[in-house]
Amino acid sequence: MRRSSAALPALAAALLLAACSTQNQAPQPVVAGTAVAPPPPPASNMPQRVDVTGSSLKQGPVFTYAPASPLMFPMAPVVRLPGVDKFPDVQANKAILVEEQPVSTFSTDVDTASYAFVRRQLNTGRLPPLAAVRVEEMVNYFPYNYARPASRTQPFALTTEVMPSPWKAENQLLHIAVRGYDIQAAQQPPMNVVLLVDVSGSMAPQDRLPLLKQGFRLFAERLRPQDRVAIVTYASGTKVALEPTTGKDKGKILDAIDALGAGGGTAGADGLQRAYALAERHIDKGAVNRIILATDGDFNVGITDPRELEKFVADKRKSGVYLSILGVGSGNLNDALMQRLAQSGNGNAAYIDSLLEARKALGEELGSTMFPIANDVKMQVEFNPAQVAAYRLIGYETRMLDRQDFKDDKVDAGDMGAGHTVTAIYEITPASAAGKLVDPLRYGAGKKPASSAKSDELCFVRVRYKLPGESSSRLVEQPVRAGSVHKTLASAPADQRFAVAVAAFGQRLRGEQQVADYSYADIADLANGARGEDAEGYRAEFVKLVRMTEALGKAGGIGQP
Repeated sequence: MRRSSAALPALAAALLLAACSTQNQAPQPVVAGTAVAPPPPPASNMPQRVDVTGSSLKQGPVFTYAPASPLMFPMAPVVRLPGVDKFPDVQANKAILVEEQPVSTFSTDVDTASYAFVRRQLNTGRLPPLAAVRVEEMVNYFPYNYARPASRTQPFALTTEVMPSPWKAENQLLHIAVRGYDIQAAQQPPMNVVLLVDVSGSMAPQDRLPLLKQGFRLFAERLRPQDRVAIVTYASGTKVALEPTTGKDKGKILDAIDALGAGGGTAGADGLQRAYALAERHIDKGAVNRIILATDGDFNVGITDPRELEKFVADKRKSGVYLSILGVGSGNLNDALMQRLAQSGNGNAAYIDSLLEARKALGEELGSTMFPIANDVKMQVEFNPAQVAAYRLIGYETRMLDRQDFKDDKVDAGDMGAGHTVTAIYEITPASAAGKLVDPLRYGAGKKPASSAKSDELCFVRVRYKLPGESSSRLVEQPVRAGSVHKTLASAPADQRFAVAVAAFGQRLRGEQQVADYSYADIADLANGARGEDAEGYRAEFVKLVRMTEALGKAGGIGQP
């Protein structure tokens, strides 16, 4: 339902007051509501967003009407209101000419926080902040039935598919999938977990600490007798709310969870230090040792410099204690810091927006979250200039690596858990279309053509990883043949088509011009036709979300920057 114009000043004032309450926090890459350079003008057939700056809000919100598109409905005003959520400041990857840079290298990413946050924003009638949309996290949110590894000797299976691009006829999409092996329940090592819980005053709303407590209860019910859990809380100070307790004493664990209450400041860094000290004091080399940090925002007591926090966590991971992060709420969420700490702590970041999401993160996918099967997983793709003129990696902007980082075992990268799937999608321009990208060089390209034995390869995919506890990486590699390209998108497997639909949705939410002519209706149709087996209803929910986003544009929904 569209908000009345009378309600907007009050809402804006409330948000402005919230922003003022955090003025002493350390600066972050992107703070919603601050003045930034405006993005390029959107294509005429894409919904336009209007920024409302803080100075404008002093006199009430400013409405700007987008011009009507000849291909779409006339646009109602879409207003971006200020907030204080913080997200990494990144620019979308651009197309790269193969003759200039044939190799693409990045760290894998199994975080899912972006999709859940985007879903929350859309469900409240707001477009998400552009920086909040990380396409790879949206794609990797969903389970896929990719090929399983034949044995545990190699912890994951690598598969590739190439298909026509649905948004640009002459281009193709290279879909790369990795799936880790599943560890059966009887073979799972014990869990040794410290729950580090933010109980500051801002955690009082129902969608924060009360929601987390429900999720922690689900987690506690899954504990086995050999598992141990402790609880450390932080607000103005820190406290050990529960000493390490085995799964045999679930009553004691549940009582400690129920007793959690919110109030005070945010001594998150002190909480981290105490949680690591507790975890290291009770470390079990035969168990999975992990801290799960649950918070809604910044650390404003103790270590507050993000670089110092990142270094602290990176140093602590050497002890064998992993760090995972659960984000909740909005208006004070420091997603940028969450991402950096999770990456530094060899863990993952998730966002909890509902009890169902808590069940997913702390229940259904607990195995893939808790039990690592491969560390420092890096991917590298070398494109054949005889077959490919240009490529563009969709997403992974915060995970890009230099070419030499691939073989450097000292360079940290993403970790994979049992049963995890990782998806990467490249948009590639065939060599036959090179003339549409750049003018030919007067003196030739200066590149030797691929040997005849390899001329039918589109690219060569390499994956490096370490087994848990090992310091030297192992290598998996395979070519992608030009003859393996699907003639039509419909002939590609359903999982791959669904991933493409999610990637298109994420790009469109970010206003990327590559998908300007690919509508939300097109995306919904593609996803709906690729739902396949959907036992938990995640894919059906996605289709509804896409259609709701289309309706939001038509209704002139409020967009938060």
